[in-house]
Amino acid sequence: MRPTDIETLIGVGRPAISSDAAFAVFATSRPDLAADRAVGQLWRVDLPAGRPRRLTRGVADRSPRLSPDDETVAFLRPDAKGRAQLFVVDVSGGEPVQATDQPGGVTDFSWSPDGARLAFTARVPEPGRYGTVEGRDAAAEPPRRITGIRWNANGLGYLDRPAHVFVVDAPATDAEPFYEPAPALDAIERTVVAAPAVALTHGATGWNGVVWTADGTELLSVPETVETARRDLRDRVVAIAVDGGAHREVLGVAQNLSVASVDVAPDGAVFVLANDVGDGGLDFVAPGVALFALEADGPRPLSDPETIDLGEVGSHLSFAGDDVLVQDRSRGRVRLLRVTRAGAVTTVLGGDLEVGGHAVAKGRVVASVAAPESFGELVVIEGREVRSLTDFGAASRARGVVVPVEHEITGRDGYPVHGWVATPEGEGPFPVILQIHGGPYASYGVHLFDETQVLVDAGYAVVYSNPRGSAGYGRAHGRSIRHRMGTLDFFDVMDFFDGVVAADPRLDARRAGVMGGSYGGYMTAWIIAHDHRFAGAIVERGFLDPAAFPGTSDIGSFFGDEYVGTDPMLVAAQSPMAVVDRVRTPTLVLHSELDFRCPLEQATRYYAALKRNGVDAEMLVFPGEDHELTRAGRPQHRVQRFDAVLEWWDRYLPIG
Repeated sequence: MRPTDIETLIGVGRPAISSDAAFAVFATSRPDLAADRAVGQLWRVDLPAGRPRRLTRGVADRSPRLSPDDETVAFLRPDAKGRAQLFVVDVSGGEPVQATDQPGGVTDFSWSPDGARLAFTARVPEPGRYGTVEGRDAAAEPPRRITGIRWNANGLGYLDRPAHVFVVDAPATDAEPFYEPAPALDAIERTVVAAPAVALTHGATGWNGVVWTADGTELLSVPETVETARRDLRDRVVAIAVDGGAHREVLGVAQNLSVASVDVAPDGAVFVLANDVGDGGLDFVAPGVALFALEADGPRPLSDPETIDLGEVGSHLSFAGDDVLVQDRSRGRVRLLRVTRAGAVTTVLGGDLEVGGHAVAKGRVVASVAAPESFGELVVIEGREVRSLTDFGAASRARGVVVPVEHEITGRDGYPVHGWVATPEGEGPFPVILQIHGGPYASYGVHLFDETQVLVDAGYAVVYSNPRGSAGYGRAHGRSIRHRMGTLDFFDVMDFFDGVVAADPRLDARRAGVMGGSYGGYMTAWIIAHDHRFAGAIVERGFLDPAAFPGTSDIGSFFGDEYVGTDPMLVAAQSPMAVVDRVRTPTLVLHSELDFRCPLEQATRYYAALKRNGVDAEMLVFPGEDHELTRAGRPQHRVQRFDAVLEWWDRYLPIG
């Protein structure tokens, strides 16, 4: 793949399936360089073997949900100001009808059991802020009074826009359209929605997620309050009466659970994906997300968090009779599992793929998947038969895709380290780039990965692994680096690199570079302070100064404390900034202006120290981007980043 080939990376979102299993609806998304944004529409496909066809023609339509009668699809679409709004469209197609006009944009939604209403959450800005007053920009806003221990979030900004719960009548898809009123002496506001939304929550508390109870009288959601003294990751689940009555607590903080999602089975049983954060409410390292049934005497775990990890981003539930379908990440794959209410677990879909979303009806399962040669496809599963319904990966394969080779080596202490090597065609020897993933509780997987493919196309062999601290190898694997970052993980990364390079004559150990982002940026900075073999390094959006992290990062109130501890000597012993004076490797520092996860000052202080010490270093800062630049940034910025990466390696690690 070339950098511009990111346009061929078509992702498939979480599908919806009709109650009779006759058809499915899903959304796609891909980067578009000309539009300089992600674009995508909704698709419909008849099951079990129909041909997909576009259902909508919006710029960025996503998150389709079918009404209970299977006649209408609700989905999110940006309005003229780029704010996500709820729309509905007939399942056979046609012009979508706008259902909301929220100044802060809709964040989540669900259909009522009778299909007459839609519940949703939407951010509510304070009047006068965020464009709520025409002509008043951010620089003219009044100061923000901050009293909590956190105040911003990556990809959002300030937290002064709590998400509240609303209910709105579902508009008819065949109703008379709305028309722009003619100019008149009296101010007539344009009506864009058929019915106003009714707010069910108010105040400073925000709400995450919204799902109806089976009888349609309540909505379940997770309240979020900004703490004033210390971080507390324990969550509550609250039932909100749709008629405006009192709230009812379904799950309390005494259960010590951090809740990722809530869902309700057709029979009314309530389930959550959650992890135990302990009595102190902060134990989040390798969290071990599990499936729980919320019962009268408390939450009952149905999966083992030590061996099954349901915490993959986008993980959710589908209901197959009395059973629950969940996503488990394991050794670079994401499997689809079936869990009974007795806790028995079987595999629905496995192999060399990563499940991103799923839905089930009448025993028929549809799932969105990524694979080594495709960024996204939709498959249908009936019994043991798996059939692909799409071939979106064809465009990427036409541009050239190398399937990485899987390896497992034994490290210096006898521990197995698992990873991959991607190699250009030919005999070599090829210069080698060591890639390191973020997290640390994340993992490299088997999906088509543009960052590896672009390097291989340029002539580099790429080595990458999932060292201790990564997800997908049991909770003990993930927790092993707590308060000792830069030890076991450092050994594993280097031992895997040394092992696979020594075993393959096509890989030139004398010509090597190292790069990584976020935790991978941390590990890259750590490596070049302790090992001087590499011709060059790229430190991207790095966690570089743990001592400064608490006062700047959106997760600074707990992340560093849990991973590197609070003792100053212990923190310094794990800090790349504390050993930056040892670095001699030419280093490119990449960062984004609006990165609130690993804030820009982490990069600028590290870069300034490199320059002060005489290291050959450069820094590239992307305006308007956040921590997700490489995955969800503007397509032109993503290509410019690739261009800078390739130019750096051509300078310090030339192919010839």
